[in-house]
Amino acid sequence: MKKFLSIFLFFAVILFTFNVPQISAQTSQSAEKKTTYKKARALQTSTAKRILKIVEALEEVDDEGKEAPDVERALEILNELYERKDSLKSYDRSVMWQYFGVIYIQREDYAKAKDAYEKLLVEPESTIPYRVNALYTLATLNFVDGNYQEGVNQLLQWMEEVETITAQGWYLLAQGYYQLAEDKKIQSEKFDTYEKSIDSMLNAMETAELEGYKPKEGWYTLLAALYSELKPRIGEQVTLIKQQEIYEILVNLYPKKDYFIALGAIYAQQKRELDYMITLKAAYQKDFLNKESEYVALTQLLLLNKNPYWAAKVLESGRTKQVLTVVKEKNSRGAEVEKEVMLPVVKDTEKNLKLLADAWRMAQEIDRAIPVLEQAAKLSKDGQTFIILGSLYLSVDKLEQAVDSFKNGLEKGKLADISQARMALGQTYFELQRFEEAKKEFRIAARDEDKKIKQTANNWIKYTENEEIRVKNIALRRDYIQNQG
Repeated sequence: MKKFLSIFLFFAVILFTFNVPQISAQTSQSAEKKTTYKKARALQTSTAKRILKIVEALEEVDDEGKEAPDVERALEILNELYERKDSLKSYDRSVMWQYFGVIYIQREDYAKAKDAYEKLLVEPESTIPYRVNALYTLATLNFVDGNYQEGVNQLLQWMEEVETITAQGWYLLAQGYYQLAEDKKIQSEKFDTYEKSIDSMLNAMETAELEGYKPKEGWYTLLAALYSELKPRIGEQVTLIKQQEIYEILVNLYPKKDYFIALGAIYAQQKRELDYMITLKAAYQKDFLNKESEYVALTQLLLLNKNPYWAAKVLESGRTKQVLTVVKEKNSRGAEVEKEVMLPVVKDTEKNLKLLADAWRMAQEIDRAIPVLEQAAKLSKDGQTFIILGSLYLSVDKLEQAVDSFKNGLEKGKLADISQARMALGQTYFELQRFEEAKKEFRIAARDEDKKIKQTANNWIKYTENEEIRVKNIALRRDYIQNQG
């Protein structure tokens, strides 16, 4: 924040110095007397000549027409004025202090800049434009130095003296309250200060619309952060609703990956899976996704919402997309070093491959699902993936491949249901008319303690025996007819 304020400060001072906003005559109240400040006064002739030279020095350009302010020359002239400051009128001194402030800020000597503006404020004949400029700049300088309470107080005084409070002024006040809240030790005071920051931020956004421009990106992110800090007071649901409204605006006005992901996470917490999916898909279509978890989450959401084809396409694109990744490897001396390499976002792990195969299978793209599941089966530590692969082979009548897969699965072990695997292998043998091998598998399955499995296996044994007899009879008839010929 300090860097931001430093940059903002430079431009703010230049703006107020040479383009003073419209203001009205206000009064500053003290305990002893009431001082009325004027909108404008006239400089003494000798002072005016020097100020003109200062302005000319600050507005110098180089041979290419680029700004090249002669700060040292301006400071030299100012020091000449300073030598005779006691003989100057109060208003002349206030103008002198103003330009001292401008130059010290350009030189990033903020302590001297603050001193100059503080001296300007005590000049009884300083005009309103210079006063409000000094108050605003002092507030910003105090924020840079971390003096948030003093900065907030000066901004509030500035707001009392200007006719129109700008959106940028409200935003700066919101920042001040936000930083001030961080230093509060009492929780209730901390929350009260966050609420003041929110009110100021909302005023900034409303004023920006009146001034004819959209609120800036950082304003929305600050507001979202404020609601997050206030969650213990306003509750999780209110916080989610407020942040949802903010991020819905951000993804439209300032579309960035972080905003899509944040909005999606909010929808997820609200159990709004469809909106979560739509948001993640929009981020995917803008090519914002660059993490495996993001591709997997979108794939699962698409499957949940019955879009298996798109789910598969998303995960496939994640396997294709490559990003720069830091990996550790050992060099020739055996020392571990880091190296940057291009790697796929979605890695070909068993889990990811099974998810992809499921998506292709659900999309009725069996020919695409099979090779993916073959890869997954090779990586698997158990035999379950081989059993699933065998079922796919069986569904498309690739019976020999199905037999091999079922046998590999049974050999590898750690199956969810061994009896069902035996039944599947038996059914494959049955389709191949390898009846003895089929009956063997059904008999093993019939040993299961589950009565339904036992009954189903026994039924398959009877059915296989009958089919075996039928096939033999057909073969005998065929042989008889051939012999008769």
